[in-house]
Order: sequence, then C-alpha cells, then structure tokens
Amino acid sequence: MTADRRAPLALTMGEPAGIGGEIAVGAWRALRASGPTFFLIDDATRLSGAPIRRIAAPEEAAEVFAEALPVLHRPLPRPVVPGRLDVANAPAVIAAIDEAVALALAGRAGGVVTNPIQKSVLYAAGFAHPGHTEYLAELAGMGTPPVMLLACPELRVVPVTIHEPLKQAIARLTTGLIVEIARLTAAGLRQDFGIAQPRLAIAGLNPHAGEDGTLGTEDRDIVAPAVALLRAEGIDARGPIPPDTLFTAKARPGYDVALGLYHDQALIPIKTLDVAGGVNVTLGLRIVRTSPDHGTALDIAGTGEADPGSLIAAIRLAATIADHRRNAAR
Repeated sequence: MTADRRAPLALTMGEPAGIGGEIAVGAWRALRASGPTFFLIDDATRLSGAPIRRIAAPEEAAEVFAEALPVLHRPLPRPVVPGRLDVANAPAVIAAIDEAVALALAGRAGGVVTNPIQKSVLYAAGFAHPGHTEYLAELAGMGTPPVMLLACPELRVVPVTIHEPLKQAIARLTTGLIVEIARLTAAGLRQDFGIAQPRLAIAGLNPHAGEDGTLGTEDRDIVAPAVALLRAEGIDARGPIPPDTLFTAKARPGYDVALGLYHDQALIPIKTLDVAGGVNVTLGLRIVRTSPDHGTALDIAGTGEADPGSLIAAIRLAATIADHRRNAAR
C-alpha cells in the first residue's frame, strides 16, 4: 500500500542503551518547526532533553509535533543504563520495528525510520536475521532480495552482497546475482528518487578490475557478462570499474549509483565522505524505510555527544521518497 504523504513517519527506538533516544530528541528539535512530522515508538519514561507527549495513535502526532516529541509509549522490561546492553529489552526493540512496519503497511505512517540496533543483543534473544534490511524484507518485501542503498549528497552506493563474511560473499557472486541487484537498484532509483534513466557504475572485484584475468578471473568471467546483459536490457550500466578509482571526486558525477560487490567495498567510501549525513535506504519494499548510516555508539551514549545529523537526513529523505512514490502513483 502506498502511504499518504500526510501521514507522519514512524521512528523506532533502536537499541535502548545506545544513542537512539538522544538523536530522536535532537532530530525533533531540528525539525519541529519545519517538519517532516514523525513520532517515536519508545519508552517515554527514558527520554529527556525535550518536551515529550504520549500519543495514543499516529494520527495525533501532527497536532502536537510543533510543541513536543510525540511518543507511542511502549514500556521496556528493564531500566536502561546508557552504554550497558541488556538482552531482556531485545524483544521490545523488535516489537517496535514490527509495529512501525504494520502502521506503514496500513497507511497510518508515511514510512519507517529505524534507529540503529545492536545485532549481537538481538541474536542472543533469538533474532534470526542478519540485520534490519533482511528482516524488513521479510515483513514488507516484494518477494525479491533486499537492496541496501546508502546515500549522501556526494554519493549513492549499493552492496551486491550484504551481511556475510567476505570469503562467503565472494563465493556467492554470480552474473545472475549482479544482474538481479542492478535491476532492482535501477527500479528503486526510478521509483524512490525520481531518476528516469539511472546510471549504474559496477565495481570490479580484483585490483585493476582483474587486468583481463591476470589478477583474478572474476571480473572477466562474472562482472563483465553482467554489465553486458544489463546494457542489452536498456539499463545504463558500466563496468567492471577498478574500485580504487570508482569513488574519486572526478568519477562520482558520472553515475547515479555505484554497485560494490561486497559490504565494505560499498560502505567504506560513503562513510569516509559523510558518516554523519549518510542515510541507509531499503529499496524494493512495499513501504518507505530509511535509517541513519551509523551504529548504536554505545561509547558515547548518555554523554550528550551524539550527533543527530544522519537521523535528520534519514527523516527528510524518507519524506522525499514518500512524495516520489505518491506522485508516481498518480
């Protein structure tokens, strides 16, 4: 279901011992006058630094947003100590994600913005998914692989393989997988970013993109055929491009998104460029979903040092994507 752009965005609590609550308050302070409007699914008793208003339903958020941070109060089983993880609170973290997705699917939330989770704690509580992206694909996917896109003003990247060991990721690379992720990426850029003819740059795997097989055959045998197939379908794809030059300031204006073949190949460049303002977007969902491009920052939780910039960017981008989807559906 395409959400009404007038519906507020749903923000999840994330790891309670991390900086999620602090940056949610910081985001509200920055956006209370201009919007976009959002509400937080969290334990209201643990929040401070701003006026807090408990709401009974998302529809109440718009009325109070200018004066207070709207919160759907969901009590945590255990008191939170900043920086100290507690597995007992993990089910509440997952429940907040579930509720936000359900509200978005029902059109009562314009999209979901997820605060960072601590995967190790969720795993200890029985969470069976590698991360947010894969879990959201199960809850609100379209029957296709989840596509994780990271965006900042200077760069967009997509990792073809996501949360898996490097050795396993390389072994799983196939021409078919690259083509599938590239197709989904192109469709996502058209739907969510309004780019009519997306330009895709696909990184090579080996140094110098393999030097025609002399530094590894994967680029010649796997990546190049994928690019050829994509171009035959009318998708503007190029590659394999040596990864040591793909992300330079001179190269970046030549494409709309770069596809890295494994997690760090894609994420290191964007986090180097703009770790404070990067946004994680899941393409191919029935709902809009964004997230800050950083972790739980347990080391600074409760110190007042947390920067809400990435969360603010994620909230703004979620609202923009919701508008693109609404306009495309007309």
